Amino acid sequence: MATTAGKNEINPGSRPVVSSKPGSGVGMDRKVQKSTWQRLQRWLPATLGLVLIVILVTYAVLESTNSTFTVNSNQVAVARVTQAVFDDFIPIRGRVTPKKTIYLDAVEGGQVEQRLVEDGALVRKGDLIVVLTNSGLQLDVVRNEAIVTEQLNNMRSLELQLEQNRLQHRRSLVDLDYQIQRLTRQVKRLSDLDKSGVASKSQLEDASDELAYYQAGRAVTLESQATDARLQDSQLNFLRKTTVQLERSLAITRNNLEALNVRAPEDGKLSGLIVEVGQSIARGGRIGQLDDPANFKLRASLDEYYLSRIDIDQSAYFSLGGDDYQLNVAKVYPQVKNGQFEIDLLFVDDEPTQIRRGQTIQGKLTLGDPAPARLIPNGAFYQDTGGNWLFVVTADGARAVRRNVKLGRRNARFIEVLEGLDVGEQVITSSYGSFAQMDQLKLVAN
Repeated sequence: MATTAGKNEINPGSRPVVSSKPGSGVGMDRKVQKSTWQRLQRWLPATLGLVLIVILVTYAVLESTNSTFTVNSNQVAVARVTQAVFDDFIPIRGRVTPKKTIYLDAVEGGQVEQRLVEDGALVRKGDLIVVLTNSGLQLDVVRNEAIVTEQLNNMRSLELQLEQNRLQHRRSLVDLDYQIQRLTRQVKRLSDLDKSGVASKSQLEDASDELAYYQAGRAVTLESQATDARLQDSQLNFLRKTTVQLERSLAITRNNLEALNVRAPEDGKLSGLIVEVGQSIARGGRIGQLDDPANFKLRASLDEYYLSRIDIDQSAYFSLGGDDYQLNVAKVYPQVKNGQFEIDLLFVDDEPTQIRRGQTIQGKLTLGDPAPARLIPNGAFYQDTGGNWLFVVTADGARAVRRNVKLGRRNARFIEVLEGLDVGEQVITSSYGSFAQMDQLKLVAN
């Protein structure tokens, strides 16, 4: 037993002996502490995978939010924003037209009876061009003449009746005045005799009553005469006014009848005469026009964008045969048709002698004074964006991003940049028709 105890004693200087046999399990339950790096090595692949997934999802979301369109860089026009002097003008293409044109319209409709001149002929004032017939208008003239004649007869009859009444009243007044004067003297004599006791009282009373009767009759006659004169004068004035109106109407009808003979109102060159004998022309129908053969103007069509910037007396210039000519805007037609409106321009000085009607002339219309500005070339993009935005190329040239801008004046070559672009940046100036709804473009080389 002593020996066994000695063998089991632990020697402090010796290493403990670990048995390989299963024992109480104290040595196996010891907790092994792992380092931080070991823990990171365990979770690093999962973390990197999660970050990659987040990046891919974010990219996909951004790609779906900002729609991207791939474009061949050789198929779009790219230009740089520059600083230069902006010349505020627009090119115009004017058509030479007569300075003065008179239209020949049918005052009254009718059928062409004669055509006395040919289209393109030079006519003088008063020359007969076309003769029309209108039986209905001729009947109107005859009917109006009959009405006017009847009205004149009524007026003459009323005037005669008025004069007869006036004479009748005068005769009545003359008779009444005679009786009153006679009875006045008789009453005076009888009154004197009655005072002397010679005449009877009844004779004086009868004479006085008869005098009063005639005096009352005279007053009634004067009142009747005044009433008849007033009523007949009123009726006579009405007839006179009606007659004047009828005569004016008759004169207009006669003028319309005369207008069936279409004459040249001024000297000029006849054009647009397409009527033929037997053709029916409606009232107000165009027969032709008379043009000034010696003096001309230019008529030009402009884009409706410039309507608010065009005003009377603005200057335009063009060259012809080595000479420069100035014109001024004389008239602006505000009606817009197919996105364009028209203006008339008149020569400031003498007209070129070599121009002819129908000729087209290229020129420039000045809108303002030259001034320094940021500029981009004028391009087809403006029709797609209205100048409110455009695609700006990134610095690496790989993409073009949509950006809102503010553009100002423009001419045939350049557009003024007010806000949104800096000098040196590049923009796409060609048409945006196929990708106008995109937010950005991916530019790839062919």
